[in-house]
Amino acid sequence: MPEVFPWVRHLTTDELRSFTFELVEALSDAAELDLDSRSEEVIVGWRATARIKADPAEYADARKPTSGDFGPVEVSV
Repeated sequence: MPEVFPWVRHLTTDELRSFTFELVEALSDAAELDLDSRSEEVIVGWRATARIKADPAEYADARKPTSGDFGPVEVSV
């Protein structure tokens, strides 16, 4: 996996295992059910996780508890 996705070095062993499992499932769905977008979603999601974990300050900030209302959520289609 690190040869194809170098950013996985920022994931824990358990996270790498989960990413690998989810990616294999998504690729299987793409082959069997013609659902191509799922594999891209898996890769983008895990890459975002690795990106946050790569920056210790950003990762620490992301782990802080939040409270309150952050306002309305905009949904784009």
